[in-house]
Amino acid sequence: MIDNKLLRAAIEEVLKGKGSRKFKQTVDLSINFRGIDFNKPENRLNIEVPLPKGRGRPVKVAVFADGQGGTDAKKAGADLVLGSEMIEKYAKDKIGLKKLANEYTFLAEPKLMVSIGKSLGAVLGAKGKMPKPFVGKYDELISKARRTVVLRSRGKYMPVINVPVGTEDMSPDDILENVTAVLDAVRGKVSDAGIKNVYLKLTMGVPKKVG
Repeated sequence: MIDNKLLRAAIEEVLKGKGSRKFKQTVDLSINFRGIDFNKPENRLNIEVPLPKGRGRPVKVAVFADGQGGTDAKKAGADLVLGSEMIEKYAKDKIGLKKLANEYTFLAEPKLMVSIGKSLGAVLGAKGKMPKPFVGKYDELISKARRTVVLRSRGKYMPVINVPVGTEDMSPDDILENVTAVLDAVRGKVSDAGIKNVYLKLTMGVPKKVG
């Protein structure tokens, strides 16, 4: 089992390379698995994890909503509001939809979820960007969406997940808290015996094995 002391040492080693690029690098976590057949649906990982200290960089949130719902979403801080008429538009514009999915995380009014699934699900689902239904307070849900990362396994021959856990300008303690949240979520699905090894790296840095 990987303890916090080993994780912090790896984080500090990785952060020695910060400031070496002209852009803000992301701290990435890779988890390699063993003895698990991810071709079996029951073994696949598709876990949402709100990072306690945030992702370290702005995350844009788009909301599918009509009328007052759209107005409330905008007031709560949504970066983009898409009315129901935009569902049909993007259903016919797959290239535009892919660009949109690369830029935004999505939320939606519950009443629009079926339409979104039928018209946009093939593209958004493949990118892990299907919107979550708005149930609760707009501001809380948008805040959570900005902090959330998705852990997805990609089949038997790629027994690994890669996920951002912060940026190089964050403190080691904050990155450690985010990494711990991700590992705890994975352990809820996979035993420690199923985790082969764990690596951390900056975007352009050399991977550092933990432990």
